[in-house]
Amino acid sequence: MGYIDYSLEPRSDIAFIDMKSFYASVECVARGLNPLTTSLCVMSRTDTSKGLILASSPTFKAVFGKSNVGRAYDLPFDVVTRKFNPQKARQEGIPITREYVEFIEKWAQRTFIVPPRMDEYIAQNMRIQKIFQDFASPSDILPYSIDEAFIDLTGSLNYFIPEKQLSRRQKLDLVSDQIQYKIWKETGVYATVGMSNANPLLAKLALDNEAKKTRTMRANWSYEDVETKVWALPNLTDFWGIGHRTAKRLNRLGISTVKELANANPDRLKEEFGVVGVQLWFHANGVDESNVHEVYKPKSSGLGNAQILPRDYTNQAEIELVLKEMAEQVAVRLRKKGKKTSRVSIYVGYSKIDRQQSIQAQTTLDPTASTRILAETVVQLFRSKYKGGAVRRIGVRYSRFVEDSVTVLSLFDDLDALDKEEDLQETIDGIREKFGFTSLQRANILTSGSRVKARSLLTGGHASGAAGGLDGLK
Repeated sequence: MGYIDYSLEPRSDIAFIDMKSFYASVECVARGLNPLTTSLCVMSRTDTSKGLILASSPTFKAVFGKSNVGRAYDLPFDVVTRKFNPQKARQEGIPITREYVEFIEKWAQRTFIVPPRMDEYIAQNMRIQKIFQDFASPSDILPYSIDEAFIDLTGSLNYFIPEKQLSRRQKLDLVSDQIQYKIWKETGVYATVGMSNANPLLAKLALDNEAKKTRTMRANWSYEDVETKVWALPNLTDFWGIGHRTAKRLNRLGISTVKELANANPDRLKEEFGVVGVQLWFHANGVDESNVHEVYKPKSSGLGNAQILPRDYTNQAEIELVLKEMAEQVAVRLRKKGKKTSRVSIYVGYSKIDRQQSIQAQTTLDPTASTRILAETVVQLFRSKYKGGAVRRIGVRYSRFVEDSVTVLSLFDDLDALDKEEDLQETIDGIREKFGFTSLQRANILTSGSRVKARSLLTGGHASGAAGGLDGLK
């Protein structure tokens, strides 16, 4: 290796725990079924081919070759009749034999397709969080999502495994095994564990790249494993934090593997990526100085909301209504944080029947948290790009924040009108905070195109693509 003296790097005993196919597992257990051998998927609408697959069991994924997020019409069978769908097989170039059709229809008949129950998933998550606290203090536990968490077991290993002849690596494995067993015993859910006697990054890499494939569903990656395991990852995108876009930029620098990234010149990486390039270099060498107790807060953040519409929207007025509703919802969240935004972005995705390239647009403006200004800006961005077509996905995002005390005025601004608008906004926010977002709304939420009332009834979750961010609606 040569570059890093690991004896100078901090060491923690970390378990990164992931509930295997959490939503689908909860539904299997509720029906007395084995989560690992049952074919089950959680779908937003179970009576139509337009439903969104929110989660699926390992067997469902293996049989039908589908990941969690997808549409019912992408399946090789009709979700209502459970009959074979030849169109998907042809699109994917799969030979349609009698044996293949019988195989798909057999599994389709025994597959459970169930609606989501976010309240139940949250309740099970709370039970699992309490199990974590049997092994570590709350300050040593960092929830990563509804079905994942980091646990710093540095102070617990010797308590649970006092045998002095065992190494900390062996003790971490034994305690992680106890955590897995207790979760399964009390909830029926199987857990996968990435472990590291070094840092959270290596624990996450161990989970993503090895633990999910082992018999015990555990794996340990520590400093001594960097060269043999981290550098051996086959693709740059297998590494946490490197997406396809970053991988392409690295490829242009002649870097195509994690090992090449680890042995690259960090100064050259900084020229291309800024400080992120140096961070990538350290990460590729297994160095991560973050810890469970100090949550990382990005310097540049944004607030956004995205949703998948329940049907194809072809009426421009209806699309603009939903965009305005989303602009207002995110504006409420913005004001709660005491911020103003100076950049507005939108995303509009078309229906599968309308083969158009999605719309992505953004603009800068004077810092504001005004619902009126933000809604107008969002609609203007949309009108500047939209040329007609059936829309199915919409997103609105604000970024480049400043404190709400910052105000940019011109000689043409009516200060009294601005003060009145802010007072009115504050009053509306206060009423909604006390009685709910839908307690004070314009009459157009009663129209068929509005999504406010329907979305206010949803419970958010990281796999609930139909719900998006619901903070402003609750």
